[in-house]
Amino acid sequence: MSETPSEELGYEQARDRLVEVVRELEAGGLSLEQSLALWEKGEKLAKVCERHLEGARERIEAALASVEDGEGDSAQ
Repeated sequence: MSETPSEELGYEQARDRLVEVVRELEAGGLSLEQSLALWEKGEKLAKVCERHLEGARERIEAALASVEDGEGDSAQ
């Protein structure tokens, strides 16, 4: 079974995989190469999460702006 590329994951999937990466790193017992590979995977997953959160932030700001614009129209 192949893994979905990080870029295609939804926020929750990327977050859950990132949690697993952190657990593996914290558990220790890995070689330096394994630890570095996991770290790199974690960095990619964190960036995916950040992109999703930024997109959500932009949507919220746009929704708030449209509500504020609507309130300004009704005051006239």
